[in-house]
Amino acid sequence: MQSSTRIRAAAVAALLGLLAVFAGPGSATADTTAAADTAVGDVTGFSADGSVFHLKAGAAEARVSFVSDETFRLELAPDGTFTDPTGTDIVLPQGKPPRTHWKDRGDRYELSTDRVTLRAYKSPLRFALFRADGTQVWAESKPLSWSADTTTQTLARGADEQFYGAGMQNGRGNTSHRGQTVEVGVDYNWDDGGHPNSVPFYLSTAGYGVYRNTYAPNTYAFNDPVTASAKEQRFDAYYFAGASSKDVIGQYTKLTGKPFMPPIYGLENGDADCYLHNANRGERHTLDALDIADGFVGNDMPNGWMLVNDGYGCGYENLAETSKGLGERKTKLGLWTQDGIDNLAQQVKDGQRVAKLDVAWVGSGYKFALDGCKAAYQGIEDNSDARGLTWAPESWAGAQRCGVQWSGDQTGSWDFIRWQIPTYAGSTMSGLAYTTSDVDGIFGGSPKTYTRDLQWKSFLPAMITMDGWAASDKQPYRQGEPYVSINRKYLKLKESLLPYMYSYAHEANTTGVGPVRPLALEYPDDPTAATDAAKYEFLTGEDFLVAPVYEDTDTRDGIYLPKGTWIDYWSGRTYQGPTTVNGYSAPLDTLPLFVKAGANVPMWPGIRSYADRTANSPLAWDIYPQGKTSFDLYEDDGVTRQNREGKYATQRAEVDAPRSGAGDVTVRIGASKGNFQGKQTTRPYQFTVHTGDAPSKVELGHRKLPRLTSQAAYDKASQGWFYDRDDRGGVVKVKTASLRTDKAFELELKDAAAVGGARPGAAATLAVAPGQELGAGVAGKVAVDVTAGNSDATGADVTLQAPEGWSVAPAATVARIPAGTTRRVEVAVTPAKDATPGDTTLTAVARYRAAGQDRTSTQRFGASVMPEPPTADTWASDLTWLKSTNGYGPAERDRSNGESGAADGHPLTLAGTTYPKGIGTHADSDIEVYLGGRCTSLTADVGIDDEINGYGEVAFSVEADGKVLWTSPKVTGASAAVPVDVPLDGARHVHLKVTDTNGSKTGDHGDWAGAKFSCA
Repeated sequence: MQSSTRIRAAAVAALLGLLAVFAGPGSATADTTAAADTAVGDVTGFSADGSVFHLKAGAAEARVSFVSDETFRLELAPDGTFTDPTGTDIVLPQGKPPRTHWKDRGDRYELSTDRVTLRAYKSPLRFALFRADGTQVWAESKPLSWSADTTTQTLARGADEQFYGAGMQNGRGNTSHRGQTVEVGVDYNWDDGGHPNSVPFYLSTAGYGVYRNTYAPNTYAFNDPVTASAKEQRFDAYYFAGASSKDVIGQYTKLTGKPFMPPIYGLENGDADCYLHNANRGERHTLDALDIADGFVGNDMPNGWMLVNDGYGCGYENLAETSKGLGERKTKLGLWTQDGIDNLAQQVKDGQRVAKLDVAWVGSGYKFALDGCKAAYQGIEDNSDARGLTWAPESWAGAQRCGVQWSGDQTGSWDFIRWQIPTYAGSTMSGLAYTTSDVDGIFGGSPKTYTRDLQWKSFLPAMITMDGWAASDKQPYRQGEPYVSINRKYLKLKESLLPYMYSYAHEANTTGVGPVRPLALEYPDDPTAATDAAKYEFLTGEDFLVAPVYEDTDTRDGIYLPKGTWIDYWSGRTYQGPTTVNGYSAPLDTLPLFVKAGANVPMWPGIRSYADRTANSPLAWDIYPQGKTSFDLYEDDGVTRQNREGKYATQRAEVDAPRSGAGDVTVRIGASKGNFQGKQTTRPYQFTVHTGDAPSKVELGHRKLPRLTSQAAYDKASQGWFYDRDDRGGVVKVKTASLRTDKAFELELKDAAAVGGARPGAAATLAVAPGQELGAGVAGKVAVDVTAGNSDATGADVTLQAPEGWSVAPAATVARIPAGTTRRVEVAVTPAKDATPGDTTLTAVARYRAAGQDRTSTQRFGASVMPEPPTADTWASDLTWLKSTNGYGPAERDRSNGESGAADGHPLTLAGTTYPKGIGTHADSDIEVYLGGRCTSLTADVGIDDEINGYGEVAFSVEADGKVLWTSPKVTGASAAVPVDVPLDGARHVHLKVTDTNGSKTGDHGDWAGAKFSCA
């Protein structure tokens, strides 16, 4: 395995060179500056042959072929000869065409099905599509045109028309493309602005979609007018007229293939590394992968599959033995196919169940990549009873039916998180149901960016961690605390949500619509959903709204919640949309996550692997009752292809609750319909029903269940119910004995309420100012603002939940907080003396009575534990670093930056002078230290280390408490050392920054040589 970012960059550059050699359709870069110079002329001939119509315009000829009542193909051959480079690669057989008819209206021909009419105007030939009721869908504002190498369609743009699609568009896609130009084609840009896995398909909110049937690059300019061009002198497009965007995606994927139904382990996290011939980690053996699998097991972390040869020239050995060992650890074997799939049959027989394709497979276009995806997928199925599962970094239309698309090799950072958020939900708008990228990239990153990235990617269906390229391995148990515990929490939440995600995978396989969705897909009538106000959030299924944190902060602003009632997943607080939430408290362990009222979420509680499930395992339902809602659970054996033969089962959960306020809540679990090997014939059920108020009784099949008085009693009982006022605003917890799955049953919560409680708005809300700082072993206070709801809060006891070893003194009881008013309560807290400096999460808790019910409100918030500030002169390299970000590898203490490991640098050297103390960095870098106001100045010499031999270009700066105190001039590798003497004036937090100034970052080894704080 190679060890540098530059190696993979060079590999990509080489591939781009190959593309230049193989120039042709699908390999050239789109030229958006070349104007079309010929337009189709007047109609000179017309003929009809069933559902196919020919229109001649001089030497040019157009052909219209209806595929269904709402789908048709439009082709134009400038020389009258039709060609189809895609052949049968992409479009699937569609069966019998629809009944059609045509009329000559004088100025136009009308070509019709029962649903749509395509008008072909005669002078000049120009097309427009209408529905059967006469409403216009789209219309060309100019005739089809062509140049020597490009064909273009020009459409009028509607006043409010929005556009989506074009496959994976890095940094955008989940909001409208209106006013933007979008490229579709090979570019190998895996960062913001790139378009890996792009698809020549777009859809419009006017109720149509267009698929250009080609391997050539496309350019879509969604201006007024809209122009859609392909780099070839032929026009070939399929059009879909649908009642909704979901309908259009469904028609497109009916034509090109529905997303594949993954095996259930394909929805678990996967891990990748090279275990043989690994230049970064030393010589190892393929069987060493079992030690990594043991790490997942020992840390109680899910991991469904592992790639054991993911590195250039890695290879493998002892494959069957490795597969057996992984299987014993409930993990499937995967392989990276750098050199093709000639040995796939034997590899699958040895246990391979996942195939990851290499970038080199793209060849001179997308055909080779698509063929590789299909061949690898089919190879797994031909040599085992398993379903195919492939991963690809570059693909094309049709790849959704054989694999996961991931966005390539990237570097972990906050910006990496930011631009990925819109990317994958946007891909859903082109029928790509499974899209993702490596957690925290394969290069760079930090424990904090890793954890923040893993949180939200746990709500993507596909997920992978990649090791072997960064300075240290990136398995989720490598980062130390508190990161490991947080990573475990989210991986296990992902695992518990498998029945929810698997049901949506079945929906994708049936409808073409993937699990991860832009707000605009579910809320098409909400104009805000199409704008940047909704760009950095997405939906998982219809029920979860995910708003990732993509900056180094514990507060998230700008969370847009569309129409409806939304519940904070962690606190139970309700919000009424449409609204924008600012100042959301999101400490490191908290992903901003909301659930839509009416959600009924199936879960598998407490598992590390799907294989942990037994015949007696419970099925849990997490229910947020509001009105009449339902969810269809899909189940099969999770691994084999017997589901395609009808061996699967569905079970419907229906909930009948008040729209708001008090009333009975009825949960009906229908009989499981269908059968498959391993299906549970009986199983216990667990329910968490978010009512906000306790019911008077709970009945199962009209028989009263026992009420339990504590969580401990509930945990011990085989059946019964318990109202937990302290759980997320008040939750009714119910468990049943084992019940037959072929029989329906009904659960009734008498005198309960819809989510939000019998008196909506009665609950109090809590707030804690961000930026709380506490010293290890030092007594401090946290101010908690308690705001009563629409009812007085009486007898309010306010305290904090804190880590073990901390001491908390609850505040005095507040007798009464009038409705709608706020009372500030100070809670005394002392961190443990040995508390690790850095971020931690505390929870403010208020227990009170309001609207006749005992209630509990909670609020998580972030606090920073500060190290003991210096009391004497101190080297910067000897202090605790609260923050340390670096361009390549870690920043190093008393060494130059070695770009990879924690101690691979050299002695710090500037202008021939060696410094025993200091910090070696690589731009862009930021080191934060805590001085607590005890230091008066910083002195150092700064410059680019002599090891760079004269190149590199950076600037140094010192910032304190949000203010820039000093900035260096531009420094190059040839500059003399720059002396630093900066007064600090009692600063508490100081940042030492090195910033690239020429956009290159090559050789930017910035040294803080002899950096020393004068303190007292």
